[in-house]
Amino acid sequence: MRLVAAWLPAGVRVVLMGDRFEACPGPRSGGGPELILLCRALGWNYRLRLKGDLLVTVEGGETTTGECAARGEHLLPDVGLTARKVPTSIAIVHEPAHPEPWIIAMSKAPSVYRAFDYGLRWGIEAMFSDFKSRGFGLQDSQIRHPDRLARLLLIMALALHWAVSIGMWDAAVHPLPAEKKPAAAHPKKLARRLTSLFRRGLRRIQRLLQRLTPIPPLWGVWQN
Repeated sequence: MRLVAAWLPAGVRVVLMGDRFEACPGPRSGGGPELILLCRALGWNYRLRLKGDLLVTVEGGETTTGECAARGEHLLPDVGLTARKVPTSIAIVHEPAHPEPWIIAMSKAPSVYRAFDYGLRWGIEAMFSDFKSRGFGLQDSQIRHPDRLARLLLIMALALHWAVSIGMWDAAVHPLPAEKKPAAAHPKKLARRLTSLFRRGLRRIQRLLQRLTPIPPLWGVWQN
């Protein structure tokens, strides 16, 4: 994070979104107490989703985030998180029909509206996944120079646009049998198809290259 902070222009305001914060950092963890401490040191705001079994100190007494949620305690300012008592605030939101609540640690005074800020991460979740393990494997590049990383991200953004556009074109020109039926009849199948346009586009490009067939252009694929 300090490396990324050094790349940012002066005056940029950052809000870090993270999922499933755990007590001890690990390769598959959303972070540890050090994550909040580092955000505070860098002057970054944060919205970090917590697990329900984390230890918290509230008004001098120890409990867990899940127990707070069960008691209906929705806004918890100035609590100590984990055994290290890392200072933070917590907002808990449990919407109807959702199996579990959102328990969100935040840098600002807790409120329901600030807890919903966490939902903004879904706007980049698919792209983030396509850039990494589900697609281009950005994490394997080992690039540490900002200018080189910026060029790589530009190329990846163009490639992502191209693949998704071709995926949309392929769905319109070569629909699968399930896609020819009304969407209302198979809403779950249609939803899964809509989330895989990127990979569908990549597969179509691969098949076209194997057959030495002209590839649709980068721009204007969907209009065709």
